[in-house]
Parts: sequence; C-alpha cells; structure tokens
Amino acid sequence: MGVTLAKGGNVSLSKAAPNLTQVMIGLGWDARSTTGAPFDLDASALMCSGGRVLGDEWFVFYNQLKSPDGSVEHTGDNLTGEGDGDDESLLIDLSKVPPQCDKIVFPVSIHMADERGQTFGQVSNAFIRVVNQADGQELARYDLSEDASTETAMIFGEVYRYQGEWKFRAVGQGYASGLRGIALDFGVNVS
Repeated sequence: MGVTLAKGGNVSLSKAAPNLTQVMIGLGWDARSTTGAPFDLDASALMCSGGRVLGDEWFVFYNQLKSPDGSVEHTGDNLTGEGDGDDESLLIDLSKVPPQCDKIVFPVSIHMADERGQTFGQVSNAFIRVVNQADGQELARYDLSEDASTETAMIFGEVYRYQGEWKFRAVGQGYASGLRGIALDFGVNVS
C-alpha cells in the first residue's frame, strides 16, 4: 500500500521504490447520476521545463497518445468512466524522460463541459495514483475531495525531478476555463 497524500503533499518515488524506471499514472472518477448527456472525462500529460510545456508535441492527450521520445504514453480514451479502478492511465518511462523536462503535469478535463453544463462538482471519487510497473505496487495516491462546482478541468497531480529524485505531488487545482485554460497557462498553442 502506497502513501495516501493530502492536497499539496508530496512523496519521493525514488525512495519508495529504488531503481524505479516505469510508472503507470492511473486516474479515476465517478460521474454523479444525472439526466442528460453522459460525462466524458479526459486525462492528459504536459511535459514541462520551468513551468512551460516543452512544445505542443509534448502535450500528451487523446488526440496525441505519445510524446515525441516515447517516454509518456496515453493508453486510450475512456468515454464513460464506468466501472471500478482506473478510468484512464498514462505510462511513463522515467529513464527516457528528456533531461530538460523537470515536471510532468496531469490534468483531467470534462469533454464539452460548457455545452453540457457539467462541472467537477458533479464528479465524485476522483483520484490519481502512481503505480510501479515492475511489481504493480501503488506508490502514491491522492483522493480529490474538494467541491469544485465551477471547475471544468483540474490538475490532479504531477511527477517532478528534485535533486536527482523523482517525486509526486498531489495538486488538486481547478480551472473554470477547462483544458484550454490549463493548456494556455502552460504555453501550449491552442487554436
């Protein structure tokens, strides 16, 4: 059983699993039962240096499933979030992450949230977890609990380098401006 973090908490993945090279970032949620359109939440990854994405091609999401170097791979879009466990996941080979990348940020957004009148206030049991791919051990987990009645996208967490170690931080920062707002904040060119 890994470390369960509170918002803002962090843990050294390198200390939790020496020789760690490959992790799976699992993200999950349950949409509140409502009438109307189903919820489609989308996980993504922003590979950053100094708080900015390395380039548009380093934004990994359902329309661009791999980073240029193959170090981050999105395993595919789950359109409903039904069932237990991870709804979407990303595979990261830490040994292949380019040295200029100091942080990988994991946003989750609600597809067509504004058109459908949906927010994270209607989502429950949201979480992000880090799993060692070598042995399936969960190293860290963050269960999002705050009320996000206006937010249509959230940064769930981030994996980052600090003094030669890989660490994970629970973020839980909401955006009312959706994935577009997050992408713009991190320097992605959005048309």
